Amino acid sequence: MKQSPMHVWRSLGEVPPGFGPSAVTIGNFDGVHRGHLAVLGRTVQAAAAHGLRSVAITFAPHPLAVLHPERAPQPLSTPAHRLELLSYTGIDAVLMLEFTHELAQWSPRRFVQEVMVDALAARQIVVGSDTRFGRRNAGDIGTLREFGTEMGFEVDEVADLKGADASRRWSSTLARELIAGGDVRDATEVLGRPHRVTGVVVHGDHRGREMGFPTANMTTDSIGAVPSDGVYAGYLVRPGEHGEPAADPEHDTGERLPAAISVGTNPTFDGEERRVEAYVLDRDDLDLYGERIAVEFVERLRPTLRFEGMDALIKQMNDDVARCRAVLGVSSPA
Repeated sequence: MKQSPMHVWRSLGEVPPGFGPSAVTIGNFDGVHRGHLAVLGRTVQAAAAHGLRSVAITFAPHPLAVLHPERAPQPLSTPAHRLELLSYTGIDAVLMLEFTHELAQWSPRRFVQEVMVDALAARQIVVGSDTRFGRRNAGDIGTLREFGTEMGFEVDEVADLKGADASRRWSSTLARELIAGGDVRDATEVLGRPHRVTGVVVHGDHRGREMGFPTANMTTDSIGAVPSDGVYAGYLVRPGEHGEPAADPEHDTGERLPAAISVGTNPTFDGEERRVEAYVLDRDDLDLYGERIAVEFVERLRPTLRFEGMDALIKQMNDDVARCRAVLGVSSPA
């Protein structure tokens, strides 16, 4: 649980002089999944055990977006959402460094000395087994242990976490692959919460309302990796006390409404623009235009299909809603 307001620094110059001593961890933390939470939790525990401050070092944008934009992954969360998710872990502070070509040239030694030791007075460094840092990712756990002996800090390695089948470790890469394939149920296991896409509701073609299924259409620049085309059971989340949905459903103060969610181009009507739209079950009274909402993906019901006419589509949509009710445990209206 969050113990006090989390400090956020966006450069080394913002770290208060004399800060520390501290327990430090480092990572991209995209999506702040369950593997990340294990490392962050161990960092908080180490700080408490040794009377230290806990700090997470992360980067924005993603290093690959700077070094190899063509290989940059689709983000699971924006920097703002990442900070929000980190704030729920109990970490005392986050140093979110701007990743630049200049920073990419720092040697592992320079990074550890100037960031972890000089700025943060690290006494404990907690990392996952795949940690890499410094120019060309030359630094690893072995490097950290060598520097620790010289610079006065200890290194704690957190073992990989895996799912029930133990086939692959939980990672942002795995979560993205599952989401891209539409396997949002398994992505939930990795993330520790249902995956969300956030955006502003805009006007669409209004065909859904004509068919009895009014949908909220999200802007095409929605935040969060969009799952593969198909129909999903999930939730539409309206803004809470801070004016937009929280990044984690456990911290939402707004409405969370059961919904059938469609991702795709609407091939029955020869659509070309890929959209995310959600029909809130049994509600035709909602005016959501202009609101920033989130859609939360629980389970994929079927792939996107092309239907021969509106009657066939309406029949399928009724079937989709029935399956959606079953998945979400929502009864039919009286």
